[in-house]
Amino acid sequence: MSEDINHRRRDFLGVAAATFAAAQLGAIGAASAQTKAKPALHPGKPGTNTSFAPLKQIDAGLLNVGYAEAGPANGSAVILLHGWPYDIYSFFDVTPMLAQAGYRVIVPYLRGYGTTRFLSNDAFRNGQPAAIAADIIALMDALKIESATLAGFDWGARTANIIAAAYPERCKAMVSVSGYLISSQESGKLPLPPSAELQWWYQFYFATERGRQGYEKYRRDFSKLIWQLASPQWKFDNATFDRSAKSFENPDHVAIVIHNYRWRLALAEGEARYADLDKIIAATPVIAVPTITLEGDANGAPHPPPAAYAKKFTGKYEHREIKGGIGHNLPQEAPQAFAEAVIDAAALA
Repeated sequence: MSEDINHRRRDFLGVAAATFAAAQLGAIGAASAQTKAKPALHPGKPGTNTSFAPLKQIDAGLLNVGYAEAGPANGSAVILLHGWPYDIYSFFDVTPMLAQAGYRVIVPYLRGYGTTRFLSNDAFRNGQPAAIAADIIALMDALKIESATLAGFDWGARTANIIAAAYPERCKAMVSVSGYLISSQESGKLPLPPSAELQWWYQFYFATERGRQGYEKYRRDFSKLIWQLASPQWKFDNATFDRSAKSFENPDHVAIVIHNYRWRLALAEGEARYADLDKIIAATPVIAVPTITLEGDANGAPHPPPAAYAKKFTGKYEHREIKGGIGHNLPQEAPQAFAEAVIDAAALA
């Protein structure tokens, strides 16, 4: 960690501590003016939080998006993006830390998860990465957020990468677990060494009808197995898993997941509405916005080594390895390190 970032963090946190009460009063005042606004989540030590504030819903693009919100309404926006098979509770402890630091924190359910629903029954249940990125842009538009710090892991990191590369004016800074995750269908066609292919076993399973039916029937068991394999040293309890597993009961969940992984192997088509964005993605563009990439020292999911993607970040950039047996679900396993990375990345902007 650079000395410059250390100084910025101390300065920022010092100011945040001094102004937190005033910011919260401002947020409460803004909330009272909106009939559907809910109180922000109170910050607390990791593991001591009991619930998000009541979730909100908003029409955005093709979806009615369910999301958690915390922090002052006039704070600098941070959008936290989850992956598969996880949900907004990956950021359960990160959220109050960032809210206390003065950020307006938005944590949406991606399409196919939780309370997010398609506005039309006839809409194609599309899981291609471009569609998910477009969803977040539409959400920002609906919430009147011109630019935000984006932070995520797994599908969420890929989504943040795409937005940072294709719409840099909408992304002030970024935190990306496992680095640069933009890929194309063409690259998905290329064979990998057997050991690497083995890590993607579920992608090949999902390519079959048996796999689709299996995930439909055993989605909770399947997801729990992925949690265990991807984070082999994370000793989560049943209550923690069950809290997130409820989001997989979304009626579109299976269709979105299966389409996402089939699209990656060029076994399923996307939608023409995302053709221009797909062209940008296919070129695997560099990312110029300030970025901090993170990797846990015990990530059991497929992930590239940091040296393989460092040159993809051409702006202010830093990579951090988070030690202590931290696996794939880094924000939930190491919330303090993740929150600090968000604060530091935003300070670089």
